[in-house]
Amino acid sequence: MIQLIFLMICVIFGIIVYLSGALDLLGSSFVTIIGMFIVITRGFNWLAILLLFLFLGSIFTKFKSDYKRRIGLKHEQRTVKNVVSNGIVPVVMALFGNYAGFIGAIATATADTMASEIGVLSKPILITSREHVKPGTDGGISALGTAAGLIGALIIGLTAYLVNVSPELTHSLLIALFAGMIGCFADSLLGATLERSGLFNNEHVNLSATIIGALVGIIIITIGA
Repeated sequence: MIQLIFLMICVIFGIIVYLSGALDLLGSSFVTIIGMFIVITRGFNWLAILLLFLFLGSIFTKFKSDYKRRIGLKHEQRTVKNVVSNGIVPVVMALFGNYAGFIGAIATATADTMASEIGVLSKPILITSREHVKPGTDGGISALGTAAGLIGALIIGLTAYLVNVSPELTHSLLIALFAGMIGCFADSLLGATLERSGLFNNEHVNLSATIIGALVGIIIITIGA
C-alpha cells in the first residue's frame, strides 16, 4: 500500500513538472518512469534525492530568468534528452544498489546545473585558457558558479545521509563534494574542448560528466572501506 502511494506521488510529480513547463510531455513521462523504477527497486528515500535534484534545477533555472532572457541565455523547455543524459547513470547505480555512484552522479548533475544557472550572473573564464568569455559559453567557469556548484553538491550529500541513502555522514559529504565537483569541472572541460569543437553536444557532455561523478563516488567509498 505504501509503495502504491509512492508510485502515485511519482505520477503526480511528473504532472506537476510538465505543467510547470520544466520538461516537455515526453521528458515528464520519462522522469515519471525513472521515479517509479527507483521506488520499486530501492524505495522512496532514493527517489527523494532525484526529486531534490529536479527541484533545485527547476528553481535555479528560473532564478533571474528576466536577466537571462535579456542576455539570450534563457533555457528552452527541457526534453527527454536532458532527462536521459542526467538520469540514466543514477538509475543504473540504483539498479545495482550502489549508493556511492548514485550520490556521485546526482551530485555532479546538481553541481553542474547550479554552477551553470548561477555562474551566468558573473564574468566567467574559459577553463582551458583562462580567457574571459561571455556568460553561458561552453567551458566557462567562475568563482560564483563554482561556489553555487559546491553548495548544490553538499546539499545532495547531506540529504542522502538524512534520508538514509548513505549510512555515514562523512562518506556522504565526501562523495558529494569530490564526485560532484570533479564531475562538474569535467563537464566544463568537455564543454570547452569536445563540445566547442562539435564532437559532443550538451547531452553527451552531461552523460559523460555523470559517469565520471559516479566513478569518483565509487572510488572514494572503495578507498575508504
